[in-house]
Amino acid sequence: MRVVLNAKAGTVHDMGPDKVRDIVDEALTRPDLDVDVVVAEGDAMASAIASAPHEGYDTVVVGAGDGTVSYAASVFANTDVTLGVLPLGTMNLLAYDIGLPRDLMGALEALHDAKPMRVDLGTLNGRPFHGVSGVGFFSQMAMAREQLRDRGRAFGWFMALGRAVFRSGRMSLEVEVAGARESIDAYAALVTVNAFDASGWHRSRLDGGQLEVLVAEDRGTLARLRTGAEVLVDAWRGAPGIHSFSARRVTIHARRRRAWVATDGEVTRESLPLRYALAPAALSLLVPPSAQQWQAHEREVHERDDVT
Repeated sequence: MRVVLNAKAGTVHDMGPDKVRDIVDEALTRPDLDVDVVVAEGDAMASAIASAPHEGYDTVVVGAGDGTVSYAASVFANTDVTLGVLPLGTMNLLAYDIGLPRDLMGALEALHDAKPMRVDLGTLNGRPFHGVSGVGFFSQMAMAREQLRDRGRAFGWFMALGRAVFRSGRMSLEVEVAGARESIDAYAALVTVNAFDASGWHRSRLDGGQLEVLVAEDRGTLARLRTGAEVLVDAWRGAPGIHSFSARRVTIHARRRRAWVATDGEVTRESLPLRYALAPAALSLLVPPSAQQWQAHEREVHERDDVT
């Protein structure tokens, strides 16, 4: 196992890289498992991730933000290399989605008992991602949050919310599913790999085989502010003006050539249309047995075996 930790992560900075390296090594090493812990940043961190399979590592744990985890998922997509995650970033969406504790020792304990599970990925214009991709309000929110990173978690979120609401303009979107198009005047669209249908921004399934598209209809500034706040507290599903679609392939058209898109926390300038597709069971992910997604997977396996 190779463990790649972001040297700029708050936990690493506060505790010191040598101490964190020793803690991680001691927590994850077993008689049948050698662990190599790398503390790096930037290109060196990406290189340590990408080179791991060629150097004989069959499991790579990434302790960084969702963007770096998404990069690792794209590197290991459709391979036998298993990805593990430690919540050392700002959002840590995937880590918390599978129930990893927020503290380092708790996360390491859960990771120690985790098992490989094949999970779905999505692709945006051919590039894999593990969780969410958004345009309009969501991309503005991601950019504002990055600019306000040093303002503190809660205060920074609310400042970013205000900026995102007023920077998000109306978009004339066409959502294409199975050849049929629906036109919507919207201020946001979000595509997720399987639905975040459980409380606390969790997915009940990681291998459900569907993309979910949520489009927020433009109803004015107050409606944007209300929906934005509902997004932060996970109360926007089913709210007025939210259109929902599920499919394995979704294309989003707009009357513009390019748009800012936030995908797993990283904002990029993308050419339109935005072509999303599901990549079923594309990634081997370490998931704690206590995670609801693992339990749902196990139930399905047992039911399939009973039928057979």
